[in-house]
Amino acid sequence: MMRRAVQSILDQDYDGDIEVIVVFDACEPVLPAVGLADGRTLHGVVNERSRGLAGARNTGILAARHALVAFLDDDDAWLPGKLSSQVDVIEAHPAASLVGTAMVVDDGAREHERLVGSGIVTHDMLLHDRIAGLHSSSFLFRRSALLGDVGLIDEELPRSYGEDYDILLRASVVGDIHVVDRPFVRVTWQGQSYFFGRWNDYADALEYLLAKHPDFARSGRAIGRIESQIAFARVSADRRRDGARWARRSLRHSPTQVKSYLALLIAARLVTTRQVTRVAARFGKGI
Repeated sequence: MMRRAVQSILDQDYDGDIEVIVVFDACEPVLPAVGLADGRTLHGVVNERSRGLAGARNTGILAARHALVAFLDDDDAWLPGKLSSQVDVIEAHPAASLVGTAMVVDDGAREHERLVGSGIVTHDMLLHDRIAGLHSSSFLFRRSALLGDVGLIDEELPRSYGEDYDILLRASVVGDIHVVDRPFVRVTWQGQSYFFGRWNDYADALEYLLAKHPDFARSGRAIGRIESQIAFARVSADRRRDGARWARRSLRHSPTQVKSYLALLIAARLVTTRQVTRVAARFGKGI
């Protein structure tokens, strides 16, 4: 998969130089065998910052030598035209610190196209919706923003969960996020996610984000949505009383939060988390 990911970058039709940095988390670099054309370089570095995704991303950002930095997880791939389309947008909007794209989700049996639905994503939009179509493997940043107003990836996030949402929220405070709303990234989603099933880690990170971003409290729907996700995660980790408390809190803020009702059903042992996640997966969605 790493070779596929790297090759998908090297195959981009972008006319400028491309430097591919593969970050290895506390292990020695073993780079894939790929051919390198003129203007293309590949090297590996070891993450010696905090273990995990956030420290690894920051290692790559700091090692990069060019003005633009893009992310790609090793089990995903860029599709043709991705990079040149984004560079056109970021060059046309000097105030933009981040440009994303839509994606295609590959679950091993079928593909689901996930569009963002807008060419601009604002801070208020992100408070009310994570906007699942905006995947981290599509992000293209100005490196100066990551070293400046937006900041590096937050290495204090529990297990680095939600680092992509956090950086979106921070980038959208600095300025609107631009989107090329075409599926230029293929995201592999076959149940092997590092985070899948780590429900307490998921809830801990969401509580951290809720405390870090007080803007959620500006809207009952926004704060209720995060609280409903915490509720679902806690009951799924068999902390049923705690999860039910978060679910009731969520519904007081926003009575339409489906995850809160599901959390209460799971807490009452009327359905299981497995049943809910299997149904969601059939529609190309996660929990």
